Amino acid sequence: MAVRRRRTRPGRPGHAVAATLAGMALLAAAPPAAVAEPVPPAPAPPAAQAPSAAGAPAFGAYLDYGPRGVARMAELSHWLGGAELSVGHTYLPGDRWSNIAGAPGFLDVWADWRTRKADRTLVLNVPMMERNEEGLDDDEVRGLLRQGAAGRFDHHYRALAERLVELNVPDTVLVLGWEMNGTTYSHRCGPDPDAWKTYWNRIVTTMRAVPGQKFRFDFTPSRGRDAVPWTECYPGDDTVDIIGMDSYDQPRGMPFDEQVTEPYGLQAHVDFAKAHGKPISYPEWGLFRNGDNAEYMRRMLAWMDEHKPVYNTLTDYCPHGVWQCGDNPRSTAVYRSVLFGRTDEPAPEVPEPTTPTVPTAPPVPAVPPTAPEPAADCSPLNLGDWVEYWLGGKLCMRLDWYARHK
Repeated sequence: MAVRRRRTRPGRPGHAVAATLAGMALLAAAPPAAVAEPVPPAPAPPAAQAPSAAGAPAFGAYLDYGPRGVARMAELSHWLGGAELSVGHTYLPGDRWSNIAGAPGFLDVWADWRTRKADRTLVLNVPMMERNEEGLDDDEVRGLLRQGAAGRFDHHYRALAERLVELNVPDTVLVLGWEMNGTTYSHRCGPDPDAWKTYWNRIVTTMRAVPGQKFRFDFTPSRGRDAVPWTECYPGDDTVDIIGMDSYDQPRGMPFDEQVTEPYGLQAHVDFAKAHGKPISYPEWGLFRNGDNAEYMRRMLAWMDEHKPVYNTLTDYCPHGVWQCGDNPRSTAVYRSVLFGRTDEPAPEVPEPTTPTVPTAPPVPAVPPTAPEPAADCSPLNLGDWVEYWLGGKLCMRLDWYARHK
């Protein structure tokens, strides 16, 4: 089994998140300020621009978990020639329950971004445990999963659901307990898959019970078998709306074709979702163990164009990214050329012009004569129009008048 190594998102240590949220709490009662969206000078178009695909998958990128991530979306869109980034992606901190429940101020800027356009999607990764990245051992994780399955943590998720509805983002996509088949997070499935599935179902049921919610729950393992087969963690069709997959270019030396065909890989993901009648997504993807791999970038973009996920969001920081990472110039060129100017709207249909039909004029009936026709043996006299008008017609002189009076 190929080893998948853990990743860390930069700029998210627990003490920094706590300090940020403390500052936000102090400002929560103040009127919300608009987030500046600086736009750099217009970029030159890429040398080999690919045509945009009609009805292309909605896409975005993870740029930062806080307000800076929102501001950078406009800059990335500009760099991509005005391409429509309709998906915003962020993570709830997994350090303590109060933050997992949606601390005041943390989600406001993302809610503001989402509600400015009706066709935008907010994707929010939601931990299933506090101390989620503190390396808890399997025994402790097993005990916590069983507590969750018994309902001990329900109130945190009820509070989160109420918070999202209050912020007018009740249709948020919730990537709950992501990469549960690995070893990175305390919310992993391996120590007790049955308890994990029961716990997932409790969270979804609790959040769906909040009035006004329209949440979609995204079940997202990492690609491949990892610590356990991700199919053993699937909680059932009733509590899953989307089946996602986090798919980075790893392990070292694995070509893209093998990423497709490996057990629990890209093809298995598509087939599993189809069998369960669910759409797919790619909440996290990007470069990793194989460096600046332009072939992976090209093939992954083509894979998503072919299989039409609900959304995809590139992880855009080193070593995974392209715009915020200068270490991957070849992959950056591929990403930009494929997505430059792309929108998720099909081109409008232009109707063919038609030549209007010219109606045929109806026949004009013949005008009956108003004066009697002269007799055949009578020669009309030309007296002029004025005299003939008052006489009511022409005078006629018979040619036999001389013979009859002779």
